[in-house]
Amino acid sequence: MRLPFRLAILCAAVVAALAGPTTAAAQIPGARDIKRAAEEGAKRAAMSEVEQLAAEAVHCVFDNFECIRKAEEDGEPVVLTDREGQILTDEAGNPITDPSQLPGGGAAAGVPGPGGDRPAVPGETASTYDFQPGDRELYVADFAADNLGDFPRGLELVEGNLQVIEWQGRRFLQTDSKYSAFAVPLPETLPDQFTIEFDLYDAAGHYGVGIALSDPPNRGFVWSAYYDAQVLRAGHQHGSGVWTGRNNEKVSTTVDMSSAEGIVPVRIMVDGAHAKMFIGEKRVANVPQADLPRSDKVFFFMQSLPPDKLTYIADIRVAAGGRDLYDALEADGRVAIRDILFDTNSATIRPESAPVLAQIGTMMQEHPELNLLVEGHTDSEGEFDWNMQLSADRAASVKAYLVETFGIAAERMRTMGLGSTQPVETNETAEGRQKNRRVELVKI
Repeated sequence: MRLPFRLAILCAAVVAALAGPTTAAAQIPGARDIKRAAEEGAKRAAMSEVEQLAAEAVHCVFDNFECIRKAEEDGEPVVLTDREGQILTDEAGNPITDPSQLPGGGAAAGVPGPGGDRPAVPGETASTYDFQPGDRELYVADFAADNLGDFPRGLELVEGNLQVIEWQGRRFLQTDSKYSAFAVPLPETLPDQFTIEFDLYDAAGHYGVGIALSDPPNRGFVWSAYYDAQVLRAGHQHGSGVWTGRNNEKVSTTVDMSSAEGIVPVRIMVDGAHAKMFIGEKRVANVPQADLPRSDKVFFFMQSLPPDKLTYIADIRVAAGGRDLYDALEADGRVAIRDILFDTNSATIRPESAPVLAQIGTMMQEHPELNLLVEGHTDSEGEFDWNMQLSADRAASVKAYLVETFGIAAERMRTMGLGSTQPVETNETAEGRQKNRRVELVKI
């Protein structure tokens, strides 16, 4: 598997010499000899091509994805090597040019990540995801209590045309005018430390949404906030991240996430002047001197291209604080996790739950003495027995995920389904039901 090419050629030559004909009669060329010579000639020609590729390609250690990416961006061929610089080959003796060609998708050679998928470049996605949701909710809504086609109660319309729609079993706020804006009223001014969460779908693929934390200076044309106010942008054609100041007098870290497909979770975490934004598992902003303003409202600015390129937002949550998960467990003995999401009426974990599950898995790896009870909780909608079984199945799914993905010993976790028996809020409102649908981790 890891023999250098020249050594492989030498071995092949020795084997051929030992197995070659030894009689005079065998040296007389016949049809079989001519055919064999032709086959050997083809092999030698193929080997020459392999040697040429090995000589001309960029050599990258199998887990140096920055080297691989740079070569691909430069249009250069790549061959993978082991840590000693020896070229890795497949069973046919061809150079391996992609980590997915390694046995097990790279796991056998020590490449991190699931088999068949190229792992993320270190420091680029999951390894920089450290979002911690605030633990004191200031606003939460999934629009479940609103009539389809209406503007949601509890929000303030600033401009445009917005309505609640149902799609893929969920409620979304949809804009069907070119410019739309709304405000999320809060019971208090945003504190020093807070988080904002929502899910975004941008059909146009490059307009996204802007978020301002204070009243826009010009409400007549709300998009002036992009130039005169300090905002955060998600999925915009000019980049996602923090944007402060006007024109060139700005502090910004913008990453092109305008091509993100499907419904993506957007997470914002602000601690004093330090602001971070995540789209999916990718960190798109990390600004220590953003110095964003605070008010008792959060403004959302949406742009669409009606009638077929619309923008959608779901599950808005604004919360104060954002403690470290382990610290919260140590302090309180339990913590509610609302970012573990499941398919409707199912125990199947949705993909956007991966970041928070990664936090739990990493925490348990770093604290081997920690044992947990995983509790599943539902709202009161539906039959009691069904909710009890559903909550038990969901808790079991979380445990199975942590065992299979992070190698956590199964005996370190117990599970329990409590259905709707332990609500934390009233089930009479959509906001209350959303808070009651949760997974809780209890230290045991």
